[in-house]
Amino acid sequence: MRRPRIVIAGAGAIGCFVGGLLAADGRDVALLARPRVEAELAEHGLRLTGYDGMDVASAPDIGTDVSLLAQADVVLVCVKSGATAEMATLIAQHAPASARIVSLQNGLGNAQVLRAALPRHDVRAGVVGFNIVAQGKGRFHRSVSGDIYVEAGKGELGALLAAKGLAVTETAEIEAVQRGKLVVNLTNALNALSGHTLREMLLTRSWRRVMAAQMREALGVFAAAGLSVKVPAPVPSALVPHILRLPDWAFERVAKQMLTVDAQARTSMAVDLAAGKKTEVDALQGEVIRLGTAAGVQTPIAAQVKALVRQAEAGAPLTRLPTDIVL
Repeated sequence: MRRPRIVIAGAGAIGCFVGGLLAADGRDVALLARPRVEAELAEHGLRLTGYDGMDVASAPDIGTDVSLLAQADVVLVCVKSGATAEMATLIAQHAPASARIVSLQNGLGNAQVLRAALPRHDVRAGVVGFNIVAQGKGRFHRSVSGDIYVEAGKGELGALLAAKGLAVTETAEIEAVQRGKLVVNLTNALNALSGHTLREMLLTRSWRRVMAAQMREALGVFAAAGLSVKVPAPVPSALVPHILRLPDWAFERVAKQMLTVDAQARTSMAVDLAAGKKTEVDALQGEVIRLGTAAGVQTPIAAQVKALVRQAEAGAPLTRLPTDIVL
């Protein structure tokens, strides 16, 4: 019997890491990549490392031609949110109708975009609960802990996508988990603006206070909209901002799991901003602002952080840091 073919649509940091671990665990995987990534992996190979000491070499198929989608049984969409509609069009043109589609992207609306463009397909939302940093020369590094969550449906999709080093949970509450991941990912913008590592930020109370304020504001927006939130953390969502505001000594004791990060870990938005790329701030802070407007809730913190990111994207020097925001 032919093994199910898993195609990674968008072989960036998340796509290469997830696809690489699946291939190393014996799955039939193909990476649909840009020419730059294909050339890098052809020269250096694919190496996957982690904060926990993981070090895995992998050799999935890789190509730049969208014809790779023609043999797909499962397509994992890993492109940035702004490229979702374009990828959906390519999937509609080239993938068989039987292919299951999973969005492993930041933000809330990507699965809806895919469903609208792919009405014949089984489309599932997903959440990646960890951060991957592209370190160059074919190496992709997981710098924080976390699992993958996939929307429950027909067939054992979670079992197909799980691998050694890659835990996958199917859940009927995927939208709540997506909202929780968005709440956590609001920190991406702060990290991009800070010049600090994630660990440095977590160990500095002034930065944690801004993280907490963003989270509290977003949780208030979701509550006003009547939307549930499930932050992928071992404590209830409402407690996370309170934990972040603790004094340093208390935070370090209470939040040991939150500190399971590499000393040099930074978010993908920090990497994008440093490379001069457009960030996903509109899919994060922008989404909070849009939902707040619809629910009649003001979102001044999200608005200020988004404005600072846009300023940095334009190459303008920052006149203040997020820690200067009046909370």
